[in-house]
Amino acid sequence: MPASSATLAAVTVVLVHGAWADGSSWNKVISRLQHEGIEVVAVQNPLTSLADDVAAAHRAIAGAPGPVVLVGHSWGGAVITQAGEDPKVKALVYVAAFAPPVGMSVNDMGKGAPPSPGAKEVVFNEGYLTISKKGIVEDFAQDLPKSESEVLAATQGPTAAKAFDEKITYAAWAHKPSWYLVSTNDRMIDPNAERAMARAMKAHTIEIAASHVSMLSNPDVVTSAIEEAIKIAAK
Repeated sequence: MPASSATLAAVTVVLVHGAWADGSSWNKVISRLQHEGIEVVAVQNPLTSLADDVAAAHRAIAGAPGPVVLVGHSWGGAVITQAGEDPKVKALVYVAAFAPPVGMSVNDMGKGAPPSPGAKEVVFNEGYLTISKKGIVEDFAQDLPKSESEVLAATQGPTAAKAFDEKITYAAWAHKPSWYLVSTNDRMIDPNAERAMARAMKAHTIEIAASHVSMLSNPDVVTSAIEEAIKIAAK
C-alpha cells in the first residue's frame, strides 16, 4: 500500500549511487517516487574518496527541509553508513550494498573471500578503477537489455581505488531503522555476503531475483521498500 500523501510530502529521499555509476542509475526509481509526490534528490558522487562522497551526501541532506530516508546502492552503502550520522536521517535503505561496521573498509569486508565474477573484470588505471564492457553486460547488469547495459558501460564513473580502503567511523545502521534488498543473482557482491550484512544490521530484508542493479531491473520492488522506510521516517 502506498503511504498517504501527507506522509510522503514530509520526507525527502536522498539516493546515493555506487561505484562505476552516477545519479542516473536511480532514474527508474526517481520517476516512481515522484509520481507518488515524494521529494527526491539523487547525489552525484565524485567517487574520489569516501570522505568526498560522504560530503556530497551531507550537502544533499542539508538541503532537505525535513526528515530524510537515505538510500545507497553498492559502494553507496558505505557512504550512507557514514553519512547517516546526520540527525535528519531517520531511516536507511541498502540496495545490494556494502554496510561496513565501525573500523572496517569495503576492502576489509572482502578479505579472505574469493573474488566475485564481476571483480575479475575490474581494470586499474592511474589510481582509478573501471569495469570492462564485458563485465558490465555479463556481471554488473546481466538482467537488463543489452542496449541498457551498454549505456551503463559508456557512462560509468571511474572510482578511486583508495576509497575502498577508507574505514568507517560511524555505522548509522546500528542506530537507525534499516532495510536491505538482497540481489540473489548478484555477480558483483556475493548474495550470501549481502544476507550476512543484512543479518548483522538486523535490517528488514527483502530478496529480489535480480542482478547487482536491482533498482534498474526491479524498480517497483525497490520503490516499495523505500516507501516502507518513509512511513517510519515520517513518524
